[in-house]
Amino acid sequence: MRRLMFLLFLLNISGQTGIVFAQTLSGSRIEYTTADRQIYDRYIRAMEGHKRLPIGELIIETTRFFMETPYVASTLEKEPEQLVVNLRELDCTTLVESVIALVRTIKGETPSFETFCAELQQLRYRQKTINDYTDRLHYFTDWIYENSRKNLVRDETKAIGGQPYRLNLNFMSTHPDSYKQIKINPDFIPVIAKKEKEISARSVYAIIPEAQIEVCRAGMKNGDIVCFVTQIEGLDVSHIGFIYWQGDKLGFIHASSTAKKVMIEPKSLFEYVKGIKTTTGVMVVRPLD
Repeated sequence: MRRLMFLLFLLNISGQTGIVFAQTLSGSRIEYTTADRQIYDRYIRAMEGHKRLPIGELIIETTRFFMETPYVASTLEKEPEQLVVNLRELDCTTLVESVIALVRTIKGETPSFETFCAELQQLRYRQKTINDYTDRLHYFTDWIYENSRKNLVRDETKAIGGQPYRLNLNFMSTHPDSYKQIKINPDFIPVIAKKEKEISARSVYAIIPEAQIEVCRAGMKNGDIVCFVTQIEGLDVSHIGFIYWQGDKLGFIHASSTAKKVMIEPKSLFEYVKGIKTTTGVMVVRPLD
């Protein structure tokens, strides 16, 4: 009862301040605005007739719900670290995380905003409790690994024809000035460096090289997460989106930093990869129901 009254109190405050701080079941802070809550409510109403769709198709419907939403980077960079819910502005990663969390929420027996927040936190962070910036899954290969362990996604890359791929991650620890939280908290550097070595030591990853995308296309399904593998030194994945078939055209939907919005990419997946010199291929990850 106390917790319910506390949440009602916060919702009342949000109408005046626009920003809400609440508590999840694990004791972590949440930041969101009344507009985010309104978008969530509108989504639940809009998807009521679609929630029994297969998860891949529901992911596409959910992503289309966010079409034209502005692309805004770095919306999660708050200090201290907390769960940030922002459905008004999305980048490629927050689009993917928000869509999957919404789909998992609406497919549940009793969808609620609190459940959505819990699903989002589960996807975005390594553990149930948020202690600091280093708890977030910053490298997407680590995101894949940890969420596969939680049975939230499955890496399909190898199964559909991918080749073994070894990582050599070090970008965050060697470019601390590029990250606000690391710059002001240099004690994070050795923690992140240790995690980079741990991720790089895993032999579980695979890649579909650019030249093999068309060969492997039949194994990709609507709603699969497509991850663009980069050859930028010390990084793994530079961009992500959702596979979207348009007839025989293998394409994808993403939050585009170039177009500055969520959109259906006009190029095919192969054309897009071919047009980016630093992209060497893709990984394909399937969200699980």
